[in-house]
Amino acid sequence: MATYKGTHGTKIQNYTSDPANPLVGEVWYNSTSNSLKYFYVDSGSWSTGSLLNTGRRNLAGTGIKTAALAFGGRSPGAIAVTEAYNGTSWTEVNDLNVARYDLAGAGTKTSALAFGGITNPGQRAETELWNGTNWAAVNALNNARTALAGAGASNTAALAFGGINPPSIGVKTESWNGTNWTNVNDMNTARASLGGCGTNTAALGFGGNGGDTLTELWNGSNWTAVNVLNNGRRDLGAAGITTSALAFGGYESAKTESWNGTNWTEVNALATARGFLGQAGANNTSALAFGGEITNGGPPGSALTEEWNVGPTTATIGTS
Repeated sequence: MATYKGTHGTKIQNYTSDPANPLVGEVWYNSTSNSLKYFYVDSGSWSTGSLLNTGRRNLAGTGIKTAALAFGGRSPGAIAVTEAYNGTSWTEVNDLNVARYDLAGAGTKTSALAFGGITNPGQRAETELWNGTNWAAVNALNNARTALAGAGASNTAALAFGGINPPSIGVKTESWNGTNWTNVNDMNTARASLGGCGTNTAALGFGGNGGDTLTELWNGSNWTAVNVLNNGRRDLGAAGITTSALAFGGYESAKTESWNGTNWTEVNALATARGFLGQAGANNTSALAFGGEITNGGPPGSALTEEWNVGPTTATIGTS
């Protein structure tokens, strides 16, 4: 019978604390915690992060897992609250000028854009620019709408697409050059409540409506239909770029899917199913999900944050 020593050339080591630089596949015993542990490369999982200060749904988000911005939303009515995440905790910063929900965002923690949304009684076209400290009103969208998607790397270059201005579900796409929005070529399929990520010259739009699986790719000029999601859903979160993206959550869903530039693959689900959530993330290995509506009896405006991690991980086999 094979033994650990026979396979690895050494016995399981006994440590009072976890080794600083373990090898992939290494197993050891931690005598302080009385646990057997091992080191492996995690293919992707969600872990709990710090709570938002203001629980809410239908909010927007930008940035990356360790430096994100959450703004707007519904709690229970339209709010203007903005919070910044530093990888450890959320801090309230200066509010939007126009309180709204079902809006979209683009950019980073220090250079963001907020656009569209709704405040009763109607859809909004307002655009606000975040400089790391304050929001400033800038030129509005050409097409007022809510439940739209956004993409963009900064507050000087962004894309707005899809959405709804009752009774019409839209295909409209607009490109932001730092000063104005310009109407560009429409999406192939009209939809609202979709996920979107990427930049203003290379974006991805997916899901939406009653439970679409459709995915479209923007190349800076046109939208092209590409391979579909495995799980159709609306009001989902999105993070990443056109070659490395993540789709997560959605109305009554905890499903997570990873995009490699060609296909979607189902991976580990969120710990808590929710839709209407905020999101941030650079690619399919590092993302952030926050806020939203928990549909299984939770609060209508959640404060939950979850972090998506892929990479080296220490896990516990058992205790004694």
